[in-house]
Amino acid sequence: MTTPEISARGWHKSSYSAQANDCVETGLVVSSGGVAVRDSKDPQGPALAFPTDAWTAFITAIKTGELSST
Repeated sequence: MTTPEISARGWHKSSYSAQANDCVETGLVVSSGGVAVRDSKDPQGPALAFPTDAWTAFITAIKTGELSST
């Protein structure tokens, strides 16, 4: 497994990180312009990388209520 190279801006924690222990960080992937996601409690652990269009579709589905947390 290769670790995605993240832009110089680095990783960004979710705004919900202060509210729970389920912390997520995202970063822009240098080679593809996609988005990488990792568990902020395990920064040396694995990261998942997604193409930009897939990430956009995911975020849109969350915002429109297509995906529910319950």
